[in-house]
Amino acid sequence: MSYNKNFIPNFEIEVPSISKKQRHQYEQAGLNLDRYYLNYINYSVLQNPFRKFPYFSATNIDGSQFIEKLDRKDDFDKDDRIPLSHQFGKELYSAYHSDFDRGHMTKREDTQWGTGPSVAKEAADSTFYYTNAVPQHARLNRSIWRRIENYILHTQGVKHKKKLIVFTGPILNQNDPVFVTRIDGDEVKIPRIFWKVIYYLNKNNDLSRVAFITNQSNLLLNNGIVEPTMEITRSTDGEDDYFLDFKDADTYQTGVHVIETLTGFSFQKATDVYEDDRIVRLILEEVNYRSSGEDESDTGDITNLKL
Repeated sequence: MSYNKNFIPNFEIEVPSISKKQRHQYEQAGLNLDRYYLNYINYSVLQNPFRKFPYFSATNIDGSQFIEKLDRKDDFDKDDRIPLSHQFGKELYSAYHSDFDRGHMTKREDTQWGTGPSVAKEAADSTFYYTNAVPQHARLNRSIWRRIENYILHTQGVKHKKKLIVFTGPILNQNDPVFVTRIDGDEVKIPRIFWKVIYYLNKNNDLSRVAFITNQSNLLLNNGIVEPTMEITRSTDGEDDYFLDFKDADTYQTGVHVIETLTGFSFQKATDVYEDDRIVRLILEEVNYRSSGEDESDTGDITNLKL
């Protein structure tokens, strides 16, 4: 089953709604928006055919059915349900100076659950489509971004046997920097900023939501991949809410309204356990990941996070 809006009992959580301007792009190009909403196993993706990256992925996580240590698939494929020219593939990720990973939006392990190992493996393998990938510098993808993902899945989902809904995506900004290598003669803008919005039930069974944001601008620029070109307050006392103990939360955790401002999307209303009143520009400066020159491969221990 693909993304299920009724996954969390007693609540209906629709996927983010893109703006009228974004919808109009499809209409102007004579494209059917619904065709670009792609269903996979335990998740779905809305593809942006103009940037050839996903707008977002929408994922159901069932921590009570998570199955560990399965063999993994490593080869990505294009999805032939939409034109191959509307998605980047090997032509981007194997190009000269493509010093970045094929960063999963829906994490492989997030879908790795089901009634048995074969079901879980099929779901995990279904995340290896280019429609679910965006270029991410390895030092982001394999360190802070992975720590955020593992925190959501293992510390919150699996440990508490919770059902979670996770929306993930890049911010596709017109001012994104240009990749130093042309692809088929065309400029490619590389997204700098990534976000996650998570829905879950707190201990009072109230629907809550929280957001994370991270930024790879410095990594892209400092590594020659692209051409050169506020106080935080919380809206809850935090006595029984999840997601408020992430290491360096003041840097990477933010209010959902910030994601809405940056993306133009509208998210399902829920209790915001964390609000950020600072202006967007300063938030983005603060979350810009700074390379320390050390190996920061993921250990699963967020207490070792270095910035």
